[in-house]
Amino acid sequence: MQERDVMEYDVLIIGAGPAGLAAAIRLKQVNAELSVCILEKGAQVGAHTLSGAVIDPIALNQLIPDWQRRAPQLATAVTADEFLVLDADIGFKIPQMLLPPQLHNDGCFIVKLGEVCAWLATEAENLGVEIYPGFAAAEVLYDDNGAVKGVAVGDMGINKQGEHKADYALGMAIYAKYTLFCEGARGSLAGQLEQQFNLREGRDPQHYGLGVKEVWQVKPENHQLGLVQHAQGWPLDNSTSGGAFIYHLPDYQVAVGYVVHLNYQNPTLSPFDELQRFKTHPKIRGTFAGATRIGYGARAIAEGGLQSLPKIVFAGGALLGCSAGLLNFPRIKGTHNAMLSGMLAAEATAAAISAGRAQDELTELVSTLQASTVWQELEQVRNIKPALSKLGVLGGTLYAGLELWLSKLGLNTPWTLRHSTPDHERLLPQGQYTPIKYPKPDGVLTFNKLDSLALANVSHEHDQPVHLKLRDPSLITPVHLSNEIKAECHYCPAGVYEIIEVAGQPKYQINAQNCLHCKTCDIKDAKQNIHWVTPEGGGGPMYTGM
Repeated sequence: MQERDVMEYDVLIIGAGPAGLAAAIRLKQVNAELSVCILEKGAQVGAHTLSGAVIDPIALNQLIPDWQRRAPQLATAVTADEFLVLDADIGFKIPQMLLPPQLHNDGCFIVKLGEVCAWLATEAENLGVEIYPGFAAAEVLYDDNGAVKGVAVGDMGINKQGEHKADYALGMAIYAKYTLFCEGARGSLAGQLEQQFNLREGRDPQHYGLGVKEVWQVKPENHQLGLVQHAQGWPLDNSTSGGAFIYHLPDYQVAVGYVVHLNYQNPTLSPFDELQRFKTHPKIRGTFAGATRIGYGARAIAEGGLQSLPKIVFAGGALLGCSAGLLNFPRIKGTHNAMLSGMLAAEATAAAISAGRAQDELTELVSTLQASTVWQELEQVRNIKPALSKLGVLGGTLYAGLELWLSKLGLNTPWTLRHSTPDHERLLPQGQYTPIKYPKPDGVLTFNKLDSLALANVSHEHDQPVHLKLRDPSLITPVHLSNEIKAECHYCPAGVYEIIEVAGQPKYQINAQNCLHCKTCDIKDAKQNIHWVTPEGGGGPMYTGM
């Protein structure tokens, strides 16, 4: 058998997102002699990065104190902040003085997170970090004692039948003293590690939301630089939580998106189409009059909070950022916590290597994280997500407001609410829901999924194994397809899953070439039959300006 080529580093980082890049930069700041490598499955840094995004600059300020002077183009200061509550016909603004201070965006910045990551990557490379875009880490490698010793990069040049093509290349092995996993929400290797080291023992299931986002070029008269708007209510009902955002960027651009929490029950719900409906609201549609849509994408986010955090360290490495689930749910902000976790991990890792250690458990990282502002934030808001699940949107929102105000006054509640039902178990069975009928898109303000994909620049090598695996293909038969609603045909924001008719019989079709790598199918599939694995490196969306 062919042997893998091997490269060795002091520290290996999986994923060139905010957590991974912050870790790499901090490692070099602490010890410039350390060899540091980042593997990124996207064709370039930022290609797979998608977020709203309004960021708290606390982490950037600590990592690169003069970032605003050196890269003023990266961020737009928030100049106005609005929170809207909508029903089908009207909407009203909640006065800022009534909103808990934690939900205010004073001092925050609107960014295109992919551009922030691209800039951070340049900073890292200038410090000597090696970054390899287009290389997907496909397998965790272990030493004889069971510790993580690195990863194997996915093989290239395999056809749909699993046969080697003329350009076949065996993926190399990359070893390191410590490996930091920063794959984002529902990372495929993070899932392997959680099982290998039983990292979820005693934890609540992780919970997720799906964010669907568009970028528009709007008319100057409809633009207000630095305006941040969030909205709750219509088009979702009281049993389905989620919300919208509208952020006004430079050059008369507006980012609009909708996040639907994936504990929803109706299997015919489509987060993509909820965004399309949202844009038609009388309070919203005026922003997009005469505008042109120029960007589209989608990504799952981890929302479970403190109760859902796995054990983040194990022999040979750590889970960081959204791979761990460090999003502050009510603030809808995770970038700063992801970066801070990367910086703390870098300091712990550098200290361990200086002490002559390797491939052991970075237990000190847990204590430093628990003493940090990251943990303080998550502890303060730990009950918000489960309250929405238990009390519905209205009751959960009122509870959240009360608890956040009490927390601001120093009166923290002594209890911790649990949310033990995973998202995929929440779908109602056949006959217990009313199918949702979405309006036909007009092609001006509202669109369909396939037309939207062109704006995400999705590309996969056509002749490669399907990276959306069915654990049990026998569950997809004409009988099943005739008697079940396949929720993935609705929630997938890329039209990957569809049921077509062949010779008068329904047939299940997976259009893997459309995949945005959002991971929603891996999360929400009711039978947990769909398993997302990495395609060839460089495949997927090529987000620009997102």
